[in-house]
Amino acid sequence: METATAIQSPFGTCIRPSNKTGSGRYHNRSIAFATVLNKVFQGFPSFSHPRVGLRSVSFQSQKKRSVIRASSSFDSTGPSAPIAPLQLESPIGQFLSQILISHPHLVPAAVDQQLEQLQTDRDAEKQNEEPSAASTDLVLYKRIAEVKANERKKALEEILYALLVQKFMDANISLIPSVTRSPPTWPHEDDKLELLHSPEALEMIQSHLALILGNRVGDSTSVAEISKLRVGQVYAASVMYGYFVKRVDQRFQLEKTTRILPEGLDRENDNIQLQAAGDERVPQTHPEVTSWAELPNSGPALKSSRLRNYVMSFDGESLQRYATIRSKEAVSIIEKHTEALFGRPEIVITPEGRVDSSKDEVIKISFGGLRRLVLEAVTFGSFLWDVESYVDSRYHFVAS
Repeated sequence: METATAIQSPFGTCIRPSNKTGSGRYHNRSIAFATVLNKVFQGFPSFSHPRVGLRSVSFQSQKKRSVIRASSSFDSTGPSAPIAPLQLESPIGQFLSQILISHPHLVPAAVDQQLEQLQTDRDAEKQNEEPSAASTDLVLYKRIAEVKANERKKALEEILYALLVQKFMDANISLIPSVTRSPPTWPHEDDKLELLHSPEALEMIQSHLALILGNRVGDSTSVAEISKLRVGQVYAASVMYGYFVKRVDQRFQLEKTTRILPEGLDRENDNIQLQAAGDERVPQTHPEVTSWAELPNSGPALKSSRLRNYVMSFDGESLQRYATIRSKEAVSIIEKHTEALFGRPEIVITPEGRVDSSKDEVIKISFGGLRRLVLEAVTFGSFLWDVESYVDSRYHFVAS
């Protein structure tokens, strides 16, 4: 049975798989993004923050990197425009970068070849005899095995990322390359992003947008000043939300096709009202309720939908399991992609244990731009579930 361990990062809390078990593992009943943003955008209608300075912090290594850039067949702002913010470092990552540039449609075949080689290397390593405990070579042997395992993990992460980028390219959607101080001029691709989700999943995504934007859902032109760190946290949380929605929607669509859905899914759902009243029968891990429940003036109440009713029928343990990112590689991709997009923030922890955000950078962004960011993040999470499942079917790495 899956369990999870909370991992802190500058952009929020992720839940990683763990092999630990115990009677209290679901005691706090938190999900991957339950603790990310309890008070993000507090005082949201004004978005007024003083400008503050922020020392530039470099998070890129000194290694030579291969930058993924758009090919002539991909719709972008120019032939040298980057198509993804994260740069690939491993030999396999650089190889796939070149395939993305020249022949993006061949990426799946190239990935299958690389996964086959990784599997061969892993099998060969298992067959090697480990030196005896008395051998002076034991420490060296273990160190070499550790280095090789880390190299395979990095290659696997970059294989997953290359497949993610290729899926966006197939949909003719440009990934946002970076977020800067100035108001962005990203192409309007909201309609394309929405078409990538089922009608039931899109209903939950629209509710997620309403909870973030509140009464500004229909306002696409107004520009606001907002903390760059907060926007990055929203993006990371939305990636995890998209992963969760795709995971439950896949099960929902299967049960709908086979006609084994629970009865009464079309009824008005009163679970959220029961939860507000403290009814313990309702899971406290509902992603939208727990992530945004403390936001003042956060807009309309959650709209009932078939998929939400279906999710709310889960028991707490099942809901926890579906909200957990299954692999460490997927968690790492979320962290690295978000950092590449927003930069590494300068975080200071006060002696009282609180986060000092006085040096946080403030950016200008329209509500339309924020909507575009959230839609991309949710789609990124949905694609992450797809590519993780695809790769795991060929090279098993997801903990059962």
